[in-house]
Amino acid sequence: MDDLNELHARILACTKCADAGYIQQAAPVVAGRVGNSIMLIGQAPGVTEVEARRPFHGRAGRELFRWMASIGITEDEFRRNVYMTAITKCYPGKSPSGNGDRRPSTAEIGLCRPWLAQQLALIKPETILLVGTLAIESLLSRQPLNKVIGRRFDTAGIRYVPLPHPSGASRWLNHTANKVLLKEALALVREEWNLRVLTAV
Repeated sequence: MDDLNELHARILACTKCADAGYIQQAAPVVAGRVGNSIMLIGQAPGVTEVEARRPFHGRAGRELFRWMASIGITEDEFRRNVYMTAITKCYPGKSPSGNGDRRPSTAEIGLCRPWLAQQLALIKPETILLVGTLAIESLLSRQPLNKVIGRRFDTAGIRYVPLPHPSGASRWLNHTANKVLLKEALALVREEWNLRVLTAV
């Protein structure tokens, strides 16, 4: 745990993206502990996450935890048992189109990649939930969401379960067929939860 606390302290002190002019202010968000066999990786924190200093605290978080409640997992249980992080650790700002938050640039992702690598090395997750296109592309491959949602991938001893982003800016779930895929993906999340969390109790 001391190693993780030290890593979190170094992440929280990071100003690389602000120093490079990509964001106005560095305010990294990290949350989790050693022993979490499930990790969730999102895109980047939003402004409400930065204010609260915890992942998925805003509207997207409410939708995410509504999904989890549909498979019998409460928000408290989820936060207690899942290490939650993102591809980039700071709020990237609003999208130029005004529709949601800006997607972090390749340069920002590159600056933050060592932090994620160190988190993975310390947590050693057995299951990773990839939330949103950026996380899916970064850890698996660039594919249409309807080709990966509802499937489980095994790579180098880690099981990946992709999920769409729960942001209100996403229109992917407007299609009935995609709602079916989300339901299948959540069933896989429940299977991983039963395997990683319930069997550890």
